[in-house]
Amino acid sequence: METYKLTAFKPDGEKLLDESFQASSEEEAKTIGEKMLSEKNLQDNTYRCTSPQGKLVLFHP
Repeated sequence: METYKLTAFKPDGEKLLDESFQASSEEEAKTIGEKMLSEKNLQDNTYRCTSPQGKLVLFHP
């Protein structure tokens, strides 16, 4: 398991979400990240999910 980081922002740059979570693969991290954003109704905001290596798993400008 690796630790992924999910952040979401308002248009002015204010952080709305800044959470870490565990996933066994990038696909699982993508699924978990999308679920977290949906549950918090943040899927229409700017967000990113990064792997421990710094790779973007999810991104929405």
